[in-house]
Amino acid sequence: MATMSDVARSAGVSVATVSHVLNNTRPVLPHTRQAVLDAVEELGYTPNTLARSLVTSRTRSIGLAVSAISNPYFTEILQGVEAAALEHGHSLLIADPHDDPDHERKVVQLLHERRVDGMIVAPSPRPHELLAYLGRHRVPTVFLDRLVGTPEAGEGLRFDQVCAESTAPTAHLVTHLAGLGHRRIALVAGLPGLSTTAERITGYRDGLAEAGLPYDERLLVHGDSDTAGAQRAVSGLLSSGALPTALVTANNAMTIGALRALRNHGLSVPGDIALCCFDDFAWADLFSPRLTAIAQPSREIGTRAVQVLLERVAEPDRPARTEQLACAFVHRTSCGCPGDPVSPMSPIGAMSPVRPSPTAPEKGNPT
Repeated sequence: MATMSDVARSAGVSVATVSHVLNNTRPVLPHTRQAVLDAVEELGYTPNTLARSLVTSRTRSIGLAVSAISNPYFTEILQGVEAAALEHGHSLLIADPHDDPDHERKVVQLLHERRVDGMIVAPSPRPHELLAYLGRHRVPTVFLDRLVGTPEAGEGLRFDQVCAESTAPTAHLVTHLAGLGHRRIALVAGLPGLSTTAERITGYRDGLAEAGLPYDERLLVHGDSDTAGAQRAVSGLLSSGALPTALVTANNAMTIGALRALRNHGLSVPGDIALCCFDDFAWADLFSPRLTAIAQPSREIGTRAVQVLLERVAEPDRPARTEQLACAFVHRTSCGCPGDPVSPMSPIGAMSPVRPSPTAPEKGNPT
C-alpha cells in the first residue's frame, strides 16, 4: 500500500507539501498541487483517516440526528447535508431519534462516542436532556429545522441554529384564502412543543388578524405532525359542527392525512373545502387539484447547516447565531384559484397580502 512518503518521492516534493495539498491547509503552487494529485492517482494512495484523527483529534465526520428520515422534506435536507459534507471532505453518520427525548439523548451520545467532529440535530419537542448532554460535553452542534429557546428565555443560545422562516409564510396562506372570500379557515397544526408548530400557529393568527377575521379556537386542531394524527384531527373537526370552508395544513405528512379525511367524508378540494399546505413536495403538482403550498429551501437548509457547523468547529468560542431562510409560495389550484401557477412568493419580510378577487363569492358565514 502506497504511503504519503511514496507520493512525496514520486512528485518530487516534501511530505509536508503532500499533506498541505491533501488537507487544504496551506496554499500550494498550481503545478506542484497537480504533481501531487497525479502521484496520488498513479500510486493509488488512500489517506489513513484513522491515523490522522489520532494526531489531529478530528475524524472528519459529522453526526446527523433527524427524525422521520423517510419524510420527503427531511430527505431533501439530508441530500443537502450529505453533499456539503462530502464537498468539505467529511463523512456522515446518521441516526433517527424518533422525536422521543430519551431515544434522542441516547443516539446523540452514541454519535458522540464515535468521535464525530460535530453534530446536526433536529431536536424533539422536549430536548432538555439533549441540551444538558451537548452543553456538558461542549459538542459543536447546529440545530436544524426546529429552534431551541429564544433570546428572551436565554435557552439554546450556546448552539447555532438553521431553519426556514415559518410565521410569515403561514400568514400568507391565510390571507390568500381570505382574499378568495373564505371566513372560516382552519389550521391543522403540528406536534405541540416544536418551534415550527408554535411559529405556524402564530402565523395563522397573524394572518387572521391581517384579514380582519376573528380567531376561533375550534378551528385550530393538532395533527401531531404525522399523517394518522392529521386524519384523526380533520375527521374530528368535520364531525364537530365547526365546519371550515378552507384548511391550512402545517406540514406535508399532515396534508396527506387531511386529504384522506376529506375523501372519507365525501368532500372535494377545492369544491367543498379549499386547501393550502406548508411544505411543497415532489408530487404535489400530481394531485388533482394540484396543491398550493409553501416550499421550504430544504437542500439549502442542509447545506448551510454543514457550513455553520464547520465554522463552529474551527472557532469554538464565537457567538452562536440563528439563521432563518426564506420560503416560497407555490401557487397551484387546491386553494380554488383557476389556471396555471403564478410567480413564487417574495422573500420573507417582503410579502404583500393578496388582494381579494372582485368576483370571488364569500365562503361560509362570518363569525
